[in-house]
Amino acid sequence: MKSRLSKGAVCASICLAACLAVMGCGTSSSASSAADASQAGQSSSTSDLSTNAQSDDAQVGSDDAKTQGIDYLALVNKNHPLPAGWEDSLKTVRMTNSVGDDVEVEKKSYDAYLKLKAALEKEGVYVDLDSARRSVEQQQKIMDDFTKKYGADYAKKTVATPGYSEHQTGLALDLYLIIDGKDVTKNEDMITYPEVWEKIHARLADYGFILRYLKGDEHITGYGYEPWHIRYVDDPAIAKEIADKGITFEEYKAGKVQPEVSYDFGKSDLYTTEELEEAAIQAKCEFATFEGCELHSLRYAGDKCNTKENLDWLNSLDEEANYTQVVELLTDFHSPVEGGGAWEADTEMKDYQWWLAREEGKGWQLVTFGY
Repeated sequence: MKSRLSKGAVCASICLAACLAVMGCGTSSSASSAADASQAGQSSSTSDLSTNAQSDDAQVGSDDAKTQGIDYLALVNKNHPLPAGWEDSLKTVRMTNSVGDDVEVEKKSYDAYLKLKAALEKEGVYVDLDSARRSVEQQQKIMDDFTKKYGADYAKKTVATPGYSEHQTGLALDLYLIIDGKDVTKNEDMITYPEVWEKIHARLADYGFILRYLKGDEHITGYGYEPWHIRYVDDPAIAKEIADKGITFEEYKAGKVQPEVSYDFGKSDLYTTEELEEAAIQAKCEFATFEGCELHSLRYAGDKCNTKENLDWLNSLDEEANYTQVVELLTDFHSPVEGGGAWEADTEMKDYQWWLAREEGKGWQLVTFGY
């Protein structure tokens, strides 16, 4: 098992996920599910089969799903787009969840989900589907809405680029909890039930699912920890291998486990360790786009970075910003063995800078990075 961030970082990761996942993975049952509903019937490859998520009688014709031409091990992330022709081959069903939202799911994934759901209910754990498949158009609408509301920079950091969202595969499912008969759909509420998620995660592999975004692996997956976001890989043996090794789907696909990352947040009179770890998660999510690079270390440059000069500089990069606090992080990482982009091949990059800023009491924004 690889080393992870400290307990404080886990808390920070969860807090960040509550922000990132609002539209990056759509775990709020308002915007994403409503968007899905508004696009009902737009794809000729979609089967309009309505069911109730609470019914164990709703079984899907998995024989049809076995013959469709999709790769259940396809990797879709910030660096890998949805495979060409995917939506033409995809076969889905629609179901109505307990809060009345329409959710579209790949057929075989839904069949497996129903079996997982039934097994969990025997343990007294109740879940439902918040969202699953989104079309390119739906993802673009989310991107446009966030850009209008929060600005292009924030939207880029929190919303998956259309064509690069795992939700477009139909194989990514966001769950929500039903606790004491009440629907718990908001991220900030769901993360208060870690013991329930632990039970859910323990059963995923039996039905061909994996937990997609692990704690501490933001530099690999590009997203913060999301206990609700599961991914269907079809083969329980593969799912169990991934779970038992404690690796990400990216590492499984690459056939290579990323090295351990060392962290040094030092001592600060300005920020708590948790605040610095939260900033680190922002930088790590961006680092995930450095394809082929291996992160080796991340450290805080020290309180000396929080100067008026640096504040003026970072505020000048965003006309609408009014930052009052600054953090500089430094990373060492190895460039791709064969090179690529701006990187010199097979080289250890030292003291690579990440500049983050915030208004006091608000979340960190990754403003700029590089030497």
